[in-house]
Amino acid sequence: MEGNKVLNYIQDVIENMPADWLKLTTHRLDIYEEQLAKTQFLDQFESLFKDGNATTTALSELPTAFDYIRLGHPLSSVLEWTIAKLNDLKPQNVVSFSSKTAPILAVLRKNLLDHRDTQIIYTGELPDAFDAEVLKRVYGYKFDLKQVEKAEAVPEFNGSTIFVSQENEIGHAVLPPNIDFIVKVHPRLGSIVLVNGKQNEGYVSEIQHVRRRETIAMTPADCLSALQQLIRKSSSEYEKSNADISKARVLDSLKEITGANTGALVGSSGLSVQYAIMMGLVHDALDQHKGKAIKFVVPPNCYGGTNDQARRVAACIENVEIVDLLVDGDHDMVQSIDTVLDKIAKENAVPYIIAEIPTNPRVEVPDLDKLRDVLRKERKTASGEVAIDPVFILDQTFCPNVQFVSEDSVLSTIRTISYASGSKFPSGGKCTAGYCVANTKAEALLEKIEQHLILCDNEATDLQMEILAEQLPSMNQRIADAYRNTRAFVNFIQETLPEAKINFVSEELAKEGFTPSVFSLDLPTKGNTDEERETYKRALNLKLINLMINEIPHESKYCVSYGQLKGCYWTIPATSTQGTTKEDDKDYIARVALSPDLDLELHKKVFQDFVEQV
Repeated sequence: MEGNKVLNYIQDVIENMPADWLKLTTHRLDIYEEQLAKTQFLDQFESLFKDGNATTTALSELPTAFDYIRLGHPLSSVLEWTIAKLNDLKPQNVVSFSSKTAPILAVLRKNLLDHRDTQIIYTGELPDAFDAEVLKRVYGYKFDLKQVEKAEAVPEFNGSTIFVSQENEIGHAVLPPNIDFIVKVHPRLGSIVLVNGKQNEGYVSEIQHVRRRETIAMTPADCLSALQQLIRKSSSEYEKSNADISKARVLDSLKEITGANTGALVGSSGLSVQYAIMMGLVHDALDQHKGKAIKFVVPPNCYGGTNDQARRVAACIENVEIVDLLVDGDHDMVQSIDTVLDKIAKENAVPYIIAEIPTNPRVEVPDLDKLRDVLRKERKTASGEVAIDPVFILDQTFCPNVQFVSEDSVLSTIRTISYASGSKFPSGGKCTAGYCVANTKAEALLEKIEQHLILCDNEATDLQMEILAEQLPSMNQRIADAYRNTRAFVNFIQETLPEAKINFVSEELAKEGFTPSVFSLDLPTKGNTDEERETYKRALNLKLINLMINEIPHESKYCVSYGQLKGCYWTIPATSTQGTTKEDDKDYIARVALSPDLDLELHKKVFQDFVEQV
């Protein structure tokens, strides 16, 4: 009876849900509390269910669920709540994934760190992407595999038991007490993991964190399909032929945009791609440089997801270590790389460098000729042998139009891999799918990277490919138009409030093709001590952002994104994009991102009002 009530309510929710539930790829910080992200949404959703209220107005007023669609979103939360209700579980004990293998890897990761044994029991076949040999050798995961006829045949085990089944119906499950995790794999939509028993609830946050950093939640479109399936309503299917056409169009666009002659890989998100790059390079190092330490060189103040993911990889693999790279402000990226590579060479280790150009949030571009010279400089080990040359892994999400991997690029003599987050310029904010390309020198590495993109089942979905196919052809024009708006706004702020410090590319760099639409703003401050000045500046940041949002609510948003098709986005990196960064490396400044389509004159007017109030 309760099950029917739930499904009837879900039918009403699907008919009345806000359009943003299906289309929004990022979150508004003004209605988002990170610590309460899922519980707050579901607590209020549960209240609506009890009242039988599924009006569009009521659903629109629910707080933001989770963070982007990597960690989750309203439709994934509703799907998980529904499955939990149908199986008498807590909603947090149900986690959806776009990937068919990631929930298995999430449990294996925690058990590796906890030194706990794992058995994976399955009926039929495991997902095609599951590669036991690579998971054991490269990831370091330990597990036993056993095939059974049905869930009731699962043997007792001193450790964790994961039961994997591939099926078309993902709603109902059998939960025997000797199974800790049930992973239900759907052939098209992804997977759902059900955490069984109070003793396993400590895994929930770890499973969610894998979803946040190494993959994504089941996408909004696929969650809608899953919910429609539960209420026996037909869902839209994407024809395979259309998916193939979309993929071909995406690859053609990326070849033209990036200048790469080596092909491209497209993943479910920028971090999905970055994870495949990291694990692919670890795999290559294990094959090519047996026994040598692997060093990932990462700026400590770069985007929090990059920072966190890199350290998570190092925590799992014995011979992988993170080396800090100081790149912003008083630190010169080229000099820092030179110093770090000298040290790694002396240790005869394998150097992999992850860097953002332009940097985030200070929007700095290093001297590229000097960068090339430092990266290709021959170095010697302590014993006098030629050291292993670095791989330069470039996050160019801010400026994906710059051709770093073309044959005539300044970095053409360096093994270079470039990647970008798709929720920004590539899709205009319509999906999260990201991509990576390599220059000719690094082409051989793409095979390993692709292997791990497939193993984690993190390739872009058919709908993501369709969206990219629509949006990529106009990307460079959108970048040019957004830069034009940003330059005009920056110039206006400099004239109106000359005491403010603005971090943005110079006119000279723009002529070289670096045309980001993001700048950071250090507002003038006052006070007798550093603490007083910092407190005043932080309060002023928020005053400006709140004024913009209140005066221009249809365009200005308190949001972490950029590269969208419309509007203006404001954030403070220290409280959003740098979330997991060490406190001393965070930037409490305002970061502003403009789109190609906004009312620039109105934004200027409101900023002028702000200056007069200050």
